[in-house]
Amino acid sequence: MKPGAEVVVSQYCFAVYPIVTHLFGARLISVPARNFGHDLPAMLKAVTPSTKVTFVANPNNPTGTLAPREEVVRLVKLIPDGVLLVMDEAYIDFLEEPVDLLPLIRAGEKPNLLLMRTFSKIFGLAGLRLGYGIGHPELIAALEKVRQPFNINSIAQAGALAALDDQAHLARTRANNTSGLNYLQNTFRQLGLEFIPSHANFVLVRVGAGQRVCEEMQKLGVITRPMGGYQLPECIRITVGTPEQNDRCLAALKKALGPTR
Repeated sequence: MKPGAEVVVSQYCFAVYPIVTHLFGARLISVPARNFGHDLPAMLKAVTPSTKVTFVANPNNPTGTLAPREEVVRLVKLIPDGVLLVMDEAYIDFLEEPVDLLPLIRAGEKPNLLLMRTFSKIFGLAGLRLGYGIGHPELIAALEKVRQPFNINSIAQAGALAALDDQAHLARTRANNTSGLNYLQNTFRQLGLEFIPSHANFVLVRVGAGQRVCEEMQKLGVITRPMGGYQLPECIRITVGTPEQNDRCLAALKKALGPTR
């Protein structure tokens, strides 16, 4: 990016966005969150002639929040043509009725729109470290010029193509996630723990000393994510597992929190 270029993100955004922004010497514009999620109208107002990229993860990582459909549509419609709008849709497959932006790209109406998807979440192929982008042919052609010279290996590509057609797996995983989210969040209510209602495959829950709780749970063989690096030191992020894994996680959480729980 040229000196003075700006990148607009939301508070509590995915940590990689600020890292990449600073890596390329751009100025990060972080818009205060609204209820721990994206304030899309405010992000749109934060766009200036110096803005080159705007990142929006929907659902958001690490908070699990979902931006209102009408606000997403308005942002896509009004974002200036000279600003690349990156919609990070890593968790979109967990939604029953997501905002479908693919028609805009297929019709060539939004050459500055890039959708990012991954095989690491609902497809369960995180070990492949594989994702993909969907955008206007001219945008993709520009990305081809700067990507790494070696492509993803053929075995990983074959696995990814097979995963895209495995609708039965997606349906089972989505159903398990919905049930698991309800179970975790209901248990948090019973324990008197604050949490952010999630639209992804994890829940952000306030436990007090987040780092300590994570370490205590890890001693019990359960790994969670501390949120100190996201300005949320009192929280941890818990991923939905199978019913058995969810039970084990909650048992470890109760022990880590102490006898008052």
